[in-house]
Amino acid sequence: MSDNGMYRLTTLPNGVRVVTSTMEHVRSATLQCNFRVGSRDEADAEAGIAHFIEHLLFQGTERRRTSHVIDEEIERLGGDINASTGRETTSYYVRVPYHKFGHGFEVLSDMMRHSLFRPKDVEKEREVIVDEIRSYNDVPEEVVGELTDTLMWQGAAVGRPVAGSEGTIGAISRKALVRFWEAHYTADRLVIAAAGRITHDEVVERATAAFGDLPAHGVEAATFTAPVQTAPRVALVKRDIQQANINLSVPAVSYSDDRKYAQYLLHIILGGAASSRLYQKVREKLGLAYSIGTYFTSLTDVGWGTIYANVSPEDAEQTISVVLDELKRLRRKPITPAEFERAVQYVTGSLLMGLEGSAAVASWIGVRELLLGEILAPEEVVAKYEAVTIKDVQALANELYVPEHFNLAVVGPYDDEAVFGRLIGA
Repeated sequence: MSDNGMYRLTTLPNGVRVVTSTMEHVRSATLQCNFRVGSRDEADAEAGIAHFIEHLLFQGTERRRTSHVIDEEIERLGGDINASTGRETTSYYVRVPYHKFGHGFEVLSDMMRHSLFRPKDVEKEREVIVDEIRSYNDVPEEVVGELTDTLMWQGAAVGRPVAGSEGTIGAISRKALVRFWEAHYTADRLVIAAAGRITHDEVVERATAAFGDLPAHGVEAATFTAPVQTAPRVALVKRDIQQANINLSVPAVSYSDDRKYAQYLLHIILGGAASSRLYQKVREKLGLAYSIGTYFTSLTDVGWGTIYANVSPEDAEQTISVVLDELKRLRRKPITPAEFERAVQYVTGSLLMGLEGSAAVASWIGVRELLLGEILAPEEVVAKYEAVTIKDVQALANELYVPEHFNLAVVGPYDDEAVFGRLIGA
């Protein structure tokens, strides 16, 4: 058993890891079941199957026959229940008043172990997911996001839409769903995380009873070697809309790379806050965009960073040119100490304030244990940020924002992709 003061960790004989954080000052308790499986683990023909399974685990067990029964039971406790599927994780959670924790645990573990996968539920959720995919295709921000990921990784699983496509969802059989579930929902891929007014021993006891007989080993987690990009790329989807959507992306560092701390500070300085360079220049000074900013997507072995903007169609070219000029300035002119210190204070303050509730703490300890096998206390992460230097951030900016690594995705009322390609040298 491990214990660093913030959390305690016990590994069951079959490999299930149970990690907890006791928070005596709160009145809630959150339980998460985090599985190391996501869309990157899928074969091309089964794209979306991990997300499909997430839907089905809410549809009923032998004891709780329908999703309505499950929802109603949790709501009677005063709690909430939900799940999310990503590229390399699938997480289920329930949050309840602390004295209802045992009941919440029983409901969630019943779903994880005893879901029925009834044919009628498979067909119903198939239609729901197809509608979900269609709704994404109606939202330009979603379309440009998917276009960005596809352009960046050239169709590889790490950049594929998590929900899959209408074609793949329509073709997935019940047999394939059960097979994927059994192969990936295994003890070695499961981290049970709990936070709130709970005790570690109680959680371990409940986890042993519910998951102690879970099969120990499934298939290996997917890996990916990122190809080296040697020239800029551009992709355009024509849509007759009032706002053009622009994403400029580059390969970036992974979740396992210690430079992620410098990368996040770079994000804040460039476009991650209202005081950031892009926000101040593009929106506040030039008035070219209502929405502009940055985000980084980090997986355990690869990452990518994106600058996004929503602009009037006639302002798209100027906006891209201004962004490119700001990237040149970032690479050539040192970040000021005042700008850097503001970013550090913003990041560390937000981090500490964001861990005041049981749900945030359960996610913090569960996901870090699942992906890295290491949980740092918040104060340790603050120290990591405080150890980053201006030179570190500047060096990373010079590594990331080089023209041959640019990937420009555009959704808007345009016919000529080449116009945008010329802006980035593609």
